[in-house]
Amino acid sequence: MKFIYFNDTGRKVSIHPATFLHGCTGSSEPIKHLEQRLFELPADTFPWVKMWDYGESGLSILVSPMKETK
Repeated sequence: MKFIYFNDTGRKVSIHPATFLHGCTGSSEPIKHLEQRLFELPADTFPWVKMWDYGESGLSILVSPMKETK
């Protein structure tokens, strides 16, 4: 599964380290304004996304693969 995040926040968005510990692959460099970033997730998962605003310290995004539960 592929997930593309487009940064339209006007600020840089850092990638939370757990994104990669949870099984996603992609660049860990901060995402610049008007830049998009591709995250590849393990097969048969979908992205769960959370963003934090740390004020002057910036924004951070977590992309975590989730399996569908029935």
